[in-house]
Amino acid sequence: MASPMRSLIGDPDRYLQSFRLFLERSTEHQSMQEFVERQLPAVIASVGNGKSTINVLSVGGGSGEMDLQILSKIRARYPGVTINNDVIEPSADQISKYKERVAQASNLENTKFTWHNETAYEYESRMNAEKKTKKWDFIHMIQMLYYVKDIPATIRYFHSLLESQGKLLIILVSGKSGWETLWKKYGSSFPLDLCSFVSSADLPRMLDSAGLKYQLYELPSHMDITSCFIEGDKDGELLLDFLTETVDFAKTAPPELKHQVMEELRKPGCSEIKDGKVIFRNNQGAIVIEP
Repeated sequence: MASPMRSLIGDPDRYLQSFRLFLERSTEHQSMQEFVERQLPAVIASVGNGKSTINVLSVGGGSGEMDLQILSKIRARYPGVTINNDVIEPSADQISKYKERVAQASNLENTKFTWHNETAYEYESRMNAEKKTKKWDFIHMIQMLYYVKDIPATIRYFHSLLESQGKLLIILVSGKSGWETLWKKYGSSFPLDLCSFVSSADLPRMLDSAGLKYQLYELPSHMDITSCFIEGDKDGELLLDFLTETVDFAKTAPPELKHQVMEELRKPGCSEIKDGKVIFRNNQGAIVIEP
């Protein structure tokens, strides 16, 4: 009999609801902000040397929260230069939130925004069809490689667009996170619309075989998932949906799978128990690739 489990990606409203709760309950953005504050200035230190215009490409820019922080660091390093910030984002809803964010921001003088409502693959195909090869000083791909069919080809394509001093930043879940444990074990049981589960542990092999030079950073992060273990708790159910990428996992998963996943989420491979709370390891990995 066909499984009643449905992919969360196929239900955009529920996906955004669960994603926003995930951001609220986890230190995901805080850990990225710390990276942007502490490590990013050194990463971008030479991308705009001698330039009056800096071109930045955000691949999967979402609602722009991290993008604007990255831009503020580039502006601080290169005051007075013009920044062209292009954004590739397949969700029209996220683009409109991004535009609202830009409209409300006060420190974006000399920054021009262009939004492309398409996937990374659609962008690549369109550029190839138009025989365009625009070069970029800084490209970032934050939490988007899961939605790509051919990861090495995607990295190679965007890497090929870097200027001689440019840098490519990729952020995704860490090989040391609970995601790695959960998805390597049970991912094949979830109704996956993500093209592939990939973590920072998978990238060195791909980058080494492409002969690329890179640096890896570990971004510690955590999330309180105690509510997932409270029967009927609405927030707990939403978080569980996000962890498994499944709509109503608590209600539609086969009982044996649900039992195994709930057990797994409590184990040291995924979480630690602290003061009676279940704290999921949500570490991210950042990879900076040289031109």
